[in-house]
Amino acid sequence: MQLSPNEHNNFSLTRFESMLKTNSILFFDSEEFEEIIHYYLENGKIALAKKATKLGLAQHPSSTNLKLFRVEMYIFENELDTAEALLDELYVLEQSNEEIYIQKANIFSRRDKHKEAIQLLEQALNITNDEADVLSLMGMEYLFMEDFENAKYYFMKCLEQDEQDFSALYNIIYCFDYLEQHEAAIDYLNDFLNKNPYCEVAWHQVGKQYYMLKEYKKALAAFDFAIISDDSFIGAYLEKGKVLERLKMYHEAIESYTVTLGLDDPTSFALLRIGKCYEKLKDYEMALQFYTKCVEEDSLLDKGWIAITDFYFKMKNYQKAFYYIDKAINIDSENVLYWKRYARISNRLSLFEEAEHGFRRSIELGNYELDTWLSRSDILIRLGEYEAAVNNLLQAMEFYPENAEIEFRLSGLFYYLNEDNKGEFHLKNGLTHDAEYIIIMEELFPTVYQNKRIKEIIKIHQNPSL
Repeated sequence: MQLSPNEHNNFSLTRFESMLKTNSILFFDSEEFEEIIHYYLENGKIALAKKATKLGLAQHPSSTNLKLFRVEMYIFENELDTAEALLDELYVLEQSNEEIYIQKANIFSRRDKHKEAIQLLEQALNITNDEADVLSLMGMEYLFMEDFENAKYYFMKCLEQDEQDFSALYNIIYCFDYLEQHEAAIDYLNDFLNKNPYCEVAWHQVGKQYYMLKEYKKALAAFDFAIISDDSFIGAYLEKGKVLERLKMYHEAIESYTVTLGLDDPTSFALLRIGKCYEKLKDYEMALQFYTKCVEEDSLLDKGWIAITDFYFKMKNYQKAFYYIDKAINIDSENVLYWKRYARISNRLSLFEEAEHGFRRSIELGNYELDTWLSRSDILIRLGEYEAAVNNLLQAMEFYPENAEIEFRLSGLFYYLNEDNKGEFHLKNGLTHDAEYIIIMEELFPTVYQNKRIKEIIKIHQNPSL
């Protein structure tokens, strides 16, 4: 009885793995080795692929295809010079083998020599029987060069060769998006759909283009067509839910998101969006239920922790909000969005040292918003850490020069530190930039504000003729 191709592959793999376990030596023809190596590479089993290549070349030392697999391994391990030397040897023997040009182009690409890579791929295109594969590689090289027009052209040529190549289709749309050519993308997709009217991926992409153009009714129709084409297409239901949210059709959005929960394992995104919809509908019990499910499903999704924290903050349940944001920080202590909330919630709970720590971590992680600097300085003032507050505000001035809110705070702090000359300097700066913010002095430094000399400076600024 003759084996089918799949049965033959499985038989070859079984024999090969049995040989490895028993340390016996079995013979395989070169094609069997190629199938075995290809299988291991496809499944990410690089060590086994290397072993199969080594054994294959031991049995078939003149096999060009097995040598090309060895080249691929060298490239994977970034041994580019070794790979290139082996390719040069093969080129002398087989100048009409397109795989040699493709692997050589791969090496140039790894070295960021994309133009040279494209030249080699053009040579491969002239001799290959698989134009789609080479066209796709050319498109990727143009993507690396950020030449999106040429990349788009080659991916389109690729899709012409194989209309089921959705990877090429996604890359085409990526180029349209980067070039902000949304209308052109819709025109292209509509032409494609005229030939492939039940292509759920194309309908899905049409919907996303309309969504970006804020044409939500048209986007909704496109996602419905995607679902008609494939009623198990999770992405279409998720995108439809987003559109329904934009249209404030929250019950319908919940229905669309809920469908995805039955099609596959629940996604944290769907759970989060359902929670958001229930919150919009003021069904807070259900909103909380889905936010909780969201963080249980994916503890690394920051939007889930932020949603449940913000929910309790809006409800003025600051203890619960603090509990959840503290849990989030224990999972990811480098997330600036967590620290901003930690600081704000701590402040509401009068945990001023924790609040100061939160604002300081926010700044350390790159949050340079004016409000963050000012909030931290105000807490340091409350804690009596005047010199730390000054240092904080001087750093803030590097990002916000000539800012009255900073100047008046610095003025009050320098007066507190008995550095009256500096205090007066910053007071005058503050009055020059925006005198209305003098209220900061009155609120944060009331004893300074009542000082006779300061009253005189303010009066002179208001009446220069005096």
